[in-house]
Amino acid sequence: MNISAQTLAKLRQFDTPTICNVIEVFEVRPRNAGFMDERIKACFPEMPPVVGFAATATFRASASPRSGDVYSAMEEQVRRFGELSGPAIVVFQDLDNPPVGATIGEIMCTSYQTFGSTGLITSGGARDLDQIRKIGYPVFANSVIPAHAYCHVPQVHVPVHVGGLAVFPDDLLHADCNGVTTIPLDIAAEVADAGDEFVAAEAVVLDTLHREGASYQRFLEARAESKNLMEKLRQKVSRKH
Repeated sequence: MNISAQTLAKLRQFDTPTICNVIEVFEVRPRNAGFMDERIKACFPEMPPVVGFAATATFRASASPRSGDVYSAMEEQVRRFGELSGPAIVVFQDLDNPPVGATIGEIMCTSYQTFGSTGLITSGGARDLDQIRKIGYPVFANSVIPAHAYCHVPQVHVPVHVGGLAVFPDDLLHADCNGVTTIPLDIAAEVADAGDEFVAAEAVVLDTLHREGASYQRFLEARAESKNLMEKLRQKVSRKH
């Protein structure tokens, strides 16, 4: 499914919790599904939200590979960015448990960024954080590990499991300092459009609370108005009707 550059830009305007909340309104998946758990954290929480399509791979560092290394696999990864529906977010499943070596470092992240990747997620470790921060490349990882050990990439462009979430090649991802979620492709454009309405409904309550002289009665009134706006949005977009 074609997702326009305008839709991707609009999705980047919202934080990941807002995206998760808006997806809930569509009622297309269980509320406890579709996002990564607490094991995956932003290495650079100060960076803005990132949106892109999953360029998946597996990783191992606990033993020497039969052939090749992590850098030889990069060539195939970068080449296959062209198969995605838009900018790539590289997603690694570390097959070692616990992680033994860093999945990524400065050279890999710079290479991916140069060829259009907007970020990287790994269930393993990261390193070279100072250098990666300087190039402005968002990374989400399970840990920080200083050495790469016997790093290699057994598989590219395959389904992976990261942070409790199954991720398939070309899945649409949204991530920021709060975590990572998928966005169902068939509602992506509508989620982008509905974001403003959802934020406006929440703002009714927040504006009341921030206003000087806020009272309990005004709080109740704001809550009722906000709930009414949320229900109107749900009635408009829910797939359960």
